[in-house]
Amino acid sequence: MHEQRRGGLQGHAGRRRAPACYEDLAHAATLFITGANPAWAHPIVFRRIEDAKRANPQLRIIVCDPRRTDTAELADLHLALQPGSDVWLYHGMLRCMLEQGWVDQAFIAAHTQGWDALAAQVQHATPAAVQQHCGIAPAELLQAARWFAGVDAGATGRSPTLSLYCQGLNQSVHGTDNNTALIHLHLACGQIGKPGAGPFSLTGQPNAMGGREVGALANQLSAHRNLADPQHRVEVAALWGVPEVPATPGKAAVELFEAAADGQIKLLWIACTNPAHSLPDQALVRRALQRAEFVVVQDAYATGATTRYADLLLPATTWGEKEGTVTNSERRISRVRAAVAAPGQAWADWRIVTEVARRVQPLLPTRAHLPSLFPYDGPEAIWNEHRESTRGRDLDITGLSWAQLDAAPQQWPCPQGQPQGSARLYTDGRFATPMAAPALCCPSPAPWPSPPMHATPLR
Repeated sequence: MHEQRRGGLQGHAGRRRAPACYEDLAHAATLFITGANPAWAHPIVFRRIEDAKRANPQLRIIVCDPRRTDTAELADLHLALQPGSDVWLYHGMLRCMLEQGWVDQAFIAAHTQGWDALAAQVQHATPAAVQQHCGIAPAELLQAARWFAGVDAGATGRSPTLSLYCQGLNQSVHGTDNNTALIHLHLACGQIGKPGAGPFSLTGQPNAMGGREVGALANQLSAHRNLADPQHRVEVAALWGVPEVPATPGKAAVELFEAAADGQIKLLWIACTNPAHSLPDQALVRRALQRAEFVVVQDAYATGATTRYADLLLPATTWGEKEGTVTNSERRISRVRAAVAAPGQAWADWRIVTEVARRVQPLLPTRAHLPSLFPYDGPEAIWNEHRESTRGRDLDITGLSWAQLDAAPQQWPCPQGQPQGSARLYTDGRFATPMAAPALCCPSPAPWPSPPMHATPLR
């Protein structure tokens, strides 16, 4: 799926600004785990969850999953909803909060927009409707809403709720709607920007956050810049020392292979991925690889499904042989150091790209006599360029140095002059939108058959 289909507290497509941190697991009064099975997929996070439960037996854990997973075994409340009915559940919880007076009206008025329209929209999600579409009993729905809102009988104040979610919400034909409806619950209760509270996306792949930071998508540029924004293109062109950055985006992964299968793209250079095994519509992918006139595969393994189609195989280093940085789910940048030397003729990915570029540049009439656009002698030089690209952006790391990362991992943002990174975002209630307040809106779920047999698209 295209990255811009994923939801989040974001003003622009693809921006990942997880507002919480791992320490919040120890501060939360309620954990709301949905679209994720951290016991299997995020075992280190799950150890932290178990530690938090041992330290605070009063910690309430809600797990939303059609299956009785190992994560659900730890739950105080397991909501075994029907597959694909997530938005119905979240809308139903929000309707309960409205009816019971559990929303934070002051926070809503000060920090969001579009509340009245959303409040009207969720009226369809009655307890009876939620039971029909999700298979969740009204009493369970009410209990989940109360715990999430952090409103306990006889208690003063609001206890914090942290939600943990991942690909079960994201990789869906209505992934944006799933994410948005969940985040609405946090905004409606003011459950964000404070210790133990907030929506916390558990990154699906190692360094997925880092990939977004450097603009590793067809429609993005470094430091969460949007290729469609003329000012963003000007900024990157100035950083790179080129006249301009093309305004036309490249093709997303599926579009690229469709174009190759049609003969529009004749050369494919594939690095750090195995599309002949992992992409959807394998017949299309393999037809594209067969039709392309020249296929370059840059990989650490010669036995992958994609390497069988390679006209040229470039041996690359694997994880334990790499140097560089990765960024985890809580925006923490860590140095990666090689544990062993690269074997044989294997090179680091950055070195392969740099050496190819240096050989190509003399062949280009417009650049043959200009300075190299790839003047890198190691990972530190590449990271320094990326650091400069973040200046003034939401993920500004100009206050960090390579030496600091050598000493200890650091979180972003950390602009120049700030002694350390920020553990939490949105503590001031200002969000990454033009109005500094997220719009509260989400398409209503379409009517389902009764009983529901499958997920229904929301658009």
